[in-house]
Amino acid sequence: MASNPVWVAAALMVVAGFSSFAAGEKAVPCYFIFGDSLADNGNNNWLQTVAKVDYSPYGVDFRRGATGRFTNGRNIVDFFAEYLGFENYIPPFATATIIDTLSGLNYGSGSAGILDETGAQLLDNHLISVSRLALLLGAGGAYTRLGQCLYTLGLGNNDFLNNYFRPEFYPSSRIYTVEQFAVVLANRYKEQLQRLYVAGARKIGVFALGQIGCVPFAIRRYGTNGSASGCAEALNDAAVLFNVQLKSAIDQLQATLPGAQFVYIGSGSDMLMTVRRKDPTTLSGLKALEVLDSPCCTVEAESGQCVPDQPSCPDRSRYVFWDWFHPTEALNSLTAAAAFEAVRPIVAHSSSVGERSMIRLAAAVQAS
Repeated sequence: MASNPVWVAAALMVVAGFSSFAAGEKAVPCYFIFGDSLADNGNNNWLQTVAKVDYSPYGVDFRRGATGRFTNGRNIVDFFAEYLGFENYIPPFATATIIDTLSGLNYGSGSAGILDETGAQLLDNHLISVSRLALLLGAGGAYTRLGQCLYTLGLGNNDFLNNYFRPEFYPSSRIYTVEQFAVVLANRYKEQLQRLYVAGARKIGVFALGQIGCVPFAIRRYGTNGSASGCAEALNDAAVLFNVQLKSAIDQLQATLPGAQFVYIGSGSDMLMTVRRKDPTTLSGLKALEVLDSPCCTVEAESGQCVPDQPSCPDRSRYVFWDWFHPTEALNSLTAAAAFEAVRPIVAHSSSVGERSMIRLAAAVQAS
């Protein structure tokens, strides 16, 4: 897939150090986040699970240290919160107060997915938040506010990486072809998005599945079979099949649900390929991002996560991956900047975020 030079240029501006914190009004009054470990910012710290990272070297570049983010610094939704003008990052549901609900919550959870056994709890938690908001604002006031919020969802990684392509643990690949599984997942996702709409959501961005065959875990486990990309292409092909079904489901929802503003966030989903295929020396903002397949931290073989309290690589800006599964802050910044351009139109009307974003984009394109 060819890279879009416009969003690549916009992403480079962020890497170059552009600050997106708003000085005044937020673009939206609240931001609700649904996702897996790419979005988790502490929810799994409170669960009985091995998928938690409340220890160093995670958070080595984050101002509060190891908070439960599966990276060295900020994750993608942290950057989104900055772009939207929030003074603080969106708090995790697990530790949020009822007042926090007014500004939105993060339900992201490592190992979460679309299937019922991994994804249902995210929406259940949101319904708890909706009831709390109704206590504060009344049912009508809560419904009005929820319709003004931004919602982003990023799920599906674990349904493939830790389910379909793990036949030793799950029977999915014996029950479905990969094409059938993509349809099953997209239909289930569609049902969850409909539930979110019924609960009051109107501005909804859904992340496409990224290049899951390019994560170090996939390359080590499945090999590349000599592919030109250097990735496990069977997994990337599965992601493409799913994204086609997901885009169709979102188009259907947009056409049938009154007042809904659904956005398919495809920009940024091929960022790994952008980094892998382009000569980094030709992209000034990417030239340091050159270590493609090796994790920055010392990885524990069974979990693919960083070994506790072991040193990480000294120059994190050179690394694409933090551990065997998760990007570094450097790649997160690129992906977030590209992806935000997709949701900008549905949040730009309420503040100057649209103007700020377009100025940033225009400057980046001119500079390129």
